Amino acid sequence: MQATHNRPGLGLPLACLALVLLLAGRSALEPTGPAAGDPSLRLSATQPSLEVELSGWLLSDPRFSTASATETSGTGSNGGAGNSDASRPCRVPLQTAAGRSELLFNACPALQQGWRLTVSGRLRRPSSAPHPLLSSAAERLARQGIWSQLQVERWQVLSRPATPIADLRRRIARQLTAVGGPERGGLLAALVLGSAVVPLPADLREAFRVAGLSHALAASGFHLSVLLGAVLPLARRLPRLPRLTLAAGALALFLLLAGPQPSVVRAVLMGGGALLLLESGRRGRPVAILLCTVVAMLLLRPGWLADVGFQLSVGATAGLILTAGPLESWLKGCLGAALPEGWGTGRAATWLAGALAIPLAATAWTLPLQVLHFGVVPLYAVPANLLAAPLLSPLTLGAMALALVAVLLPAVLPVLVQPLLLLAQLLLLICQQISRLPMAQWQTGRPQPVLVLLLALGSLALLLPQLARRWRQLGAALITIAVTLHLAWLAADRMLLVHQGPRDLLVARHGGRAALVSSRSDGLSCHQARSLATGLGIRRYDWLLLLDPVASDGPTCWQDLAQLVQSTGEAGPPLLPGQTLSSEGLEASAVAVDSRALQLRVGRQRWLLLPDRQALWSWERSTPASWPANIWLGFRPSQGDQHSLADGNIERVWWSGNFASRRQTLPPGWRASGLSGSLQTG
Repeated sequence: MQATHNRPGLGLPLACLALVLLLAGRSALEPTGPAAGDPSLRLSATQPSLEVELSGWLLSDPRFSTASATETSGTGSNGGAGNSDASRPCRVPLQTAAGRSELLFNACPALQQGWRLTVSGRLRRPSSAPHPLLSSAAERLARQGIWSQLQVERWQVLSRPATPIADLRRRIARQLTAVGGPERGGLLAALVLGSAVVPLPADLREAFRVAGLSHALAASGFHLSVLLGAVLPLARRLPRLPRLTLAAGALALFLLLAGPQPSVVRAVLMGGGALLLLESGRRGRPVAILLCTVVAMLLLRPGWLADVGFQLSVGATAGLILTAGPLESWLKGCLGAALPEGWGTGRAATWLAGALAIPLAATAWTLPLQVLHFGVVPLYAVPANLLAAPLLSPLTLGAMALALVAVLLPAVLPVLVQPLLLLAQLLLLICQQISRLPMAQWQTGRPQPVLVLLLALGSLALLLPQLARRWRQLGAALITIAVTLHLAWLAADRMLLVHQGPRDLLVARHGGRAALVSSRSDGLSCHQARSLATGLGIRRYDWLLLLDPVASDGPTCWQDLAQLVQSTGEAGPPLLPGQTLSSEGLEASAVAVDSRALQLRVGRQRWLLLPDRQALWSWERSTPASWPANIWLGFRPSQGDQHSLADGNIERVWWSGNFASRRQTLPPGWRASGLSGSLQTG
């Protein structure tokens, strides 16, 4: 009893956590899909696309699309309501009376959030990812409750209702970007509105992500705390009602500008709850406020649980509440012993301990989520946050003040913005330099969810100071098991086939390294190859082989992925007889001079790669002395092909595409990828 008395009670937090888990289970078990009347219900298996006309209002401003041209084919034309202001393709969600659909424009028109339109074009379902490590339009849109896409051919604006909040956001972003440029001005705008509202250059986003500073660009509790830290001291001498009114106004303004994103709603609800408790003279428990806020949000919108930003926001906040304080005390003791006499007990040690504890606690609590969703860990996140912390608070507060100036006194904005542009340039320099350091990211790969669960449970046992020593020992054991199993999975000999449309990617893995064979050399194939490498924990492929006779439209993309890139010449084989591509445990060699057939060695596995029927015929004519144990066919085999291959002692036959018939019976080990799917050994 005495031990329990000496430890802070965990009853309420554990009860709230149990309720959160129940809500998570309910959210996972609930069927998700379109509601009655949704545009996607007009489609069927026999009619996967059709010409339709929809009417509704836009849920956001159009955003430029990075999708390939094949994803947005068609000829959009203005219905006479305005002129296109860009030749780039874009997309925008449309809310109809009974559902939603994403509009795809080949040439982005000058449309705005809230406008009512009538659009016509070809409706289809969004494409699904052929492999869990690849992103897809279907997955992205499902999180927004959208189940269809409309390739717009004609459109017409019906009305332009007033949208004062959206207009205010556009005006602030436009003014700050105009005076500071897309990078520095965009950074200032993102500190006020969040990167979900402000379109930022891709290389800027990437630099912040690699440096471990993505949270600075996302509207979150930090930005709200800076705003309240400036407002509340000004209202300290006011009576209670005006003081609460001013604080509530600051919370509402932050919510309106950043938008009702889950992480923003969490920050506002927690801030409002803490202020009410403070004004009532009661002392609130931060962890209880956090969990009650999360429970209330998930009761309202269970789907928010799937939002990655919300998960990271809750995890980081929990780390700051539960771990930052004890970690700071421990670091202060360590620094006291390590620093010279007089430094260890002074302000320097206190400041350094606090500055280190915050990013360390947030990183530790969000680490399982980072490896689950991204498969990478920014190794220099803590020093990056140490260097950026002195800049972020004045930059955020200054950007908020400049946003007010941009609305009220735009003429003086170019003068007042100059000091902040210098700070913004310094922050950009820090991010860019750190992101270019060797091993800036640790390619962990994306573990299996059950291993992430073990990692999360083990981390909780180590990070919660209230738990007894035996729980910490159990936590360390769980982490060891999770890491060991994941490393064993990464090091195993495996073959992965990813097929989508005309594209095939074959990833051969051995000893934690990999090689790649791609049937196409276009930009989308390279993007998918990069995503697979990240998800599989591969920093760079040892070598890659492009079978496409058409020259690549993005050679630098492929060269960034591998130490050696071998391309197929026009109408020629990928490799000549006697020529090989090899690294330890991975080797590709030619089978015949008149075909694209290849032999591939993956550790102890032997594969025969036959991209087309000509390669199969050429291999059969060569009268092979021995049959390979594994064969990949880049085409659907005919009945004759199947009979000829069945005569050999083949362990496994894969092919890209569907079965010839659903009733077709195949020998053991014969498998088809489907029109969009993947196959993997092990």
